[in-house]
Amino acid sequence: MTSLEFTPDRILEVLIRHQVDFVVIGGLAALAHGSNLPTQDVDITPDRATSNLAQLSDALVELKAEVRFGDESVPFAYDAESLAGAGVWNLRTSFGELDISMVPSGTDGYVDLVRDAVPTSILGIVVPVASLADVIRSKQAANRPKDQRALPVLREILASRYPQR
Repeated sequence: MTSLEFTPDRILEVLIRHQVDFVVIGGLAALAHGSNLPTQDVDITPDRATSNLAQLSDALVELKAEVRFGDESVPFAYDAESLAGAGVWNLRTSFGELDISMVPSGTDGYVDLVRDAVPTSILGIVVPVASLADVIRSKQAANRPKDQRALPVLREILASRYPQR
């Protein structure tokens, strides 16, 4: 599958329409908090309840999701059980890339992240976005080069919001 232009709002719309409980994480969450660093995918952490993963599976069917391997993608059969069987899914959809992380680095997953998530409008779609502190915590724990580049910007945003007294 060749993904079309990256349209994160369309991915989010489908997830919402299928009543998937999730938190936006990663680069899109950082953008929602004021980062100026670009992202080319939607990263989410879903609730791992079987019923929610079944709804996520239905959303993935609508999105025509395929597993992404570099520049290639391959179709796969997914259901709640198969989605629960992997910690991370890197997918290509008809609206761009979607990464699903069941337990992002430095977190305990959905229950941990939803606690401080902030309802935020992303391109007109209101979704729960991981708190800035949680985005920083996860990126720090992941410690990938792209996360290390983002951390100074995110820490500066956090410091500007909560200056020391």
